[in-house]
Order: sequence, then C-alpha cells, then structure tokens
Amino acid sequence: MLLMKFPTPNGTGAIRGNQFSARTCYATALKATSFILPNETMTVQGLPNGTGPVDDPRDESPTPHTQPAEELETITLSNEQPDRQVRIGTRLTANHRTQFIDFLRHHSEVFAWSYEDMPGIAPDVISHKLTISSAYKPVRQKRRSYDTERYEAMRTEVEKLQTIGFIREATYPVWLANSVMVRKSTGGWRMCQDYTDLNKACPKDSFPLPRIDQLVDATAGHELLSFMDAYSGYNQIFMHPPDSEHTAFITDKGLYCYNVMPFGLKNAGATYQRLVNKIFAGYIGNIMEVYVDDMLVKSRTAEDHLQNLSVMFGILKEYRMRLNPKKCAFSVSSGKFLGFMISQRGIEANPEKIKAIIDMERPKTTKDIQSLTGRVAALTRFISKATDKCVPFFKALKGGKRDITWTAECDNAFQALKNYMSKAPLLSKPLPGEILYLYLSVSETAVSSVLIRKPEKAELPIFYVSKALQIAELRYPPLEQLALALVVSARRLRPYFQAHGIKVLTNQPLRQVLQKPEISGRLIKWAIELGEFDIQFVPRPAEKGQAVADFISELTPATVQPTSEAITETILPDQPGAERLDTSTLVWGLHVDG
Repeated sequence: MLLMKFPTPNGTGAIRGNQFSARTCYATALKATSFILPNETMTVQGLPNGTGPVDDPRDESPTPHTQPAEELETITLSNEQPDRQVRIGTRLTANHRTQFIDFLRHHSEVFAWSYEDMPGIAPDVISHKLTISSAYKPVRQKRRSYDTERYEAMRTEVEKLQTIGFIREATYPVWLANSVMVRKSTGGWRMCQDYTDLNKACPKDSFPLPRIDQLVDATAGHELLSFMDAYSGYNQIFMHPPDSEHTAFITDKGLYCYNVMPFGLKNAGATYQRLVNKIFAGYIGNIMEVYVDDMLVKSRTAEDHLQNLSVMFGILKEYRMRLNPKKCAFSVSSGKFLGFMISQRGIEANPEKIKAIIDMERPKTTKDIQSLTGRVAALTRFISKATDKCVPFFKALKGGKRDITWTAECDNAFQALKNYMSKAPLLSKPLPGEILYLYLSVSETAVSSVLIRKPEKAELPIFYVSKALQIAELRYPPLEQLALALVVSARRLRPYFQAHGIKVLTNQPLRQVLQKPEISGRLIKWAIELGEFDIQFVPRPAEKGQAVADFISELTPATVQPTSEAITETILPDQPGAERLDTSTLVWGLHVDG
C-alpha cells in the first residue's frame, strides 16, 4: 500500500494507492488496442514481420527479444518515398517529437529498405571463419527429393539470393548440405540448409554472450528507450573467402555456396556478438545494451536520448551496418527486452508468460506438468520460494508414467501459484555501490533466498532464488543447509555479490559456523568460496515487508528438531493457574567440540 500526503486548507490530505490494482490497470492498458486510429498509431503487436530480400527464421518467433509496450506513431521519412516509415513513441512533448522526427529523417541512411541499401560490414572489420577440425572427414549429404511445390519455392529463393549476391555457384565442394523447405506461418515456404554435419566438425566458439539478467538490470530505470534490430543482421557479415565453399548446398538447379554468413551455422551468433562488442566498445553498458543483433539505446532524459542516438547512428554509418525500420521503435518509455518488461519503474515479468500460467488448464499428463514447470522456470526470478511452490508437481511426476495422479495438494498448489502470478512483484534495480540485503530460508525440500535493497526503509526485491535439495543435502544439519542457501545465492547472484556489499539478515549463528568450519570439509570449501565477497551477518529486523513475507522463518519447524517432545510451550510457575512442569522425564543432549 502506497501513501501520499499533501497540505490542504483544512489540514493534511492523504491519498492511498494499491500496487496490485495499479499493476492490473497497467497490464490492461498494455493490451488495449481498440482506441488506436487506423493508419495513425498502432501497437507493436500489430506490426508485420520484417520483410526483405532474405527470410529471417527469427521473424516468426512468438516472443521477440525486443518489443515496445506502448502505442507507436508512424513517421514518414521522405515525402518522395512515402513507404519509408519508422515508428516513435507517442508520449513525447511536441518539441521533443519534432526534434526526433527531424533527427530520424536526417539519418535515414542507417535504415535498409531493400537489399540495395545493405552494403555489408567491411571484411577487414570482421568475417565469419570456419575452424573445421581435421578429426572429421568431409560429408556430402545425399540429395533429398521434394514435391513440385517445394521445388518451385526453392528455385524462386535461389534466384533471389543469387541476384542480390548472397550466394554463388559452387564447384567441387568437399562439404555439401541439403536444402530444407520449412512451411511459414503465412503458408509460404522458407529455404534453410541442413548444416548438421558441418557444425559437428566445427569447435564451439566460446566467445561469451552477455548475461540477460545483467542487461535487464542495466536497462531498467531509464526514462526513454529505443529498440532496434539489424536488417537481416547475420547476412551483413561476409564469409571468409576460403571457407565460403564449405557452406555449399544442393538444389535442383545445381550447387551453391554463401558469400555472406548464413543462418544455421554453429558459431554465427558468437561472430555477430564479437562484431557488436567491437564496434560499440566504450558505449555498451553506458548508453546502450546489445544482445547479438538486438540493440537498445537508453537515456535518463529526452535531450540525452537524442545525443545517445546520434552517437550510435554515427557508428552504424562508419561500419556500414543497417537497421530494419519495421523492427525499430524510438523514444518509448517501456517495453519488452529479452523476455522482461522494463520501464523507469523497474523490472516486471513478461505479461504473456504470466498469462500462459494463469490461463493454463489443470494438467492431466506428465507432459502437461512438464510444460507447467517449464513456464515457472522462466519466471523464477519473480517467484518467492519457487521450488517449494512446485513440490506437489514434482511429486506427481514420480514414477515416469504418462498419466498422473492429480491430488488435492497439487490442485491447491496450482491455484496458489496462479494467484501469486496474478500479482507478481515489481523488481527493483540496485544503485551502484549500494548495500544489498539477503534473506535466507530452508524448508524440507529446498533452500531459498531473496536479495533486496532498502531505500528509505522500504524493502524492494531484486532477485528471488530457489533450489531443490538433493538427496545428500537433505541429510545436512539445519545450519549447514542454511549455509548452503547462502552459497547457492552467491553463485546465482555472483554479479551482485561482486559489485555490492551484502548484509545477510539472519538470527542463526551462520557467521560462527563458516568461520570455524573444522567439523565439515564442505564448510571449509564454502567459507573459501564466500571469502572473496564483502559479506556481513546482521540480526534480522523486527519489521518485515511484503517482499520478504515468505522469509519470516529461516528454518521451518520440520528442519529444527525439538530437544524433547515433552516440551511444547514455556509456562512460568508463578503465573496464576500454571502447573509446574515435570522435568524428571526430560532427556537433554550435550554436544561439545573435542
């Protein structure tokens, strides 16, 4: 519950707000489309897939990596060519709107409207190389047969690719792949290549992709965002000439190979990430974030946003990279980025993923439960004690049978999960150098934690962590299980532990256990592992916020064995009517070191 107070002629006025109602209205507003005027504004969900000379297999992905969540206004960049349009947010002031329109019209050459507008990245900047292991012999796949419709679609695609220079005829290739025709959602055909054998012979390029949770954290909290996607991004990178013929494929018209990096090669994503890291070095993490060919520019103010876009567009021009205008949205306040809803308010779960759980019918088969747990796994960052909430489902999966026994416990857990997801928490973004706080909890089946920040005495969640206890871990003493919860949290939240001081809020002697770990070899290992972080142990405060409601108890009653079953409550003998406790039958255990 939020409260805002303000002065009035008759004293102090107050307005109370409800977060659940506000979030419900916000989610409903994102889905509303009936008020959009034709040909003026439209939601990004109504945008057609990017079109161009080459089919991008990712165009039909049900969950795009970047997607604005508000209405977009269509802007024509050239009166002579009215079909050349881009889209901007509708919440800009009149002055800022004019500035952004003028800016985009001035830099219209960074967009590709057809293959003629896509010169490609210079080979001296980067090209895709195939490091084929000598341990593998070249494979020439046997030609597959197709019906007349597929052959006709294949011929059309080959002619198009050859005309734009993406492919050329191949002679005497040592590696040869089949062409595979895949049905599009529109009813047409897409031509792909089966590079299974070639990919097996190529060692994996271990160039690291960015961590999605770090990108999301770095993006949230900004006033303006611009979402951009490269125009057929992979095809903007040329193949290394000696490796080009290794991409050869079979058609009914002959053998062809790629001049540009095609989709389907094992290390294509790593090559593209290496390119964007190189050309945007110094700006990633500052004014922009990049995940392969999905780019985002972020700013605190409209003035900064225009300047940041200018810097990025200058780099795009320098390296001849082109954007797909149908997949770009400029100057919006919120949107979906890598599966999360981000805005100036914070980080929210993707409404589509939440809806998939809420609208799900009661599972009837093993496959249904696996689908449910998979959907939950995609949202574990937002779910307090996710493993505990799913324990009944895991029990139903035991036995490996197709049909399951759906118990009352499963049904109660299913409804409780839906209720929780209907009011999933808004996650906060930590500030640089800020002290963060960690709550731990141990249950019969799992260890859990929540990382929070405390601005102005509020408790705002950042990340929920949960892990099922393995068979051996179930036998750990309760305090060691609590130490395990800390270790699991440190591993899962390593970037936060490295960048911030962490205060573990606990009323258990966890610090003493880790500082004197002579009794257990694993405690020694854990103490060494945690030693690199700035971790302090402080008592839990009395007040608890909604974010940590599930973490009031560190150790559940089932994990703490009572000293004697005869002791159920404490009764002071001097209280009226109190009976003196008979201690003659009590058995006490004394544990000492040495």
